[in-house]
Amino acid sequence: MDQGGAPPVFSASAEIDGEHLHVVVTGEVDMATADTMLQTALREPAGRITLDLRAVTFFDSAAIHALVRLAQGFSGTLTVLPSRQVRRVLEISGLGDQSWLDPV
Repeated sequence: MDQGGAPPVFSASAEIDGEHLHVVVTGEVDMATADTMLQTALREPAGRITLDLRAVTFFDSAAIHALVRLAQGFSGTLTVLPSRQVRRVLEISGLGDQSWLDPV
């Protein structure tokens, strides 16, 4: 159903500062964009990653899968800054208490 208006815009960008990679993701992370989010986070070698999802408006199972893969690869060095929507999806899926999820 077309609800009018422009489609949500997805973007994923990364900036590296020494060993710290900061990835900013905006818009909808779904089956079509989850791999782009993951590949953006893996593009640069980094000792520590911050995944900023505060501007993400939709997060589906493909996005959860990509996030879990990233968390497995960067155990103890990943921090995820979730939007309200992302936090809710992670809580519903049983991932709301993960150490990589920023508690604020």
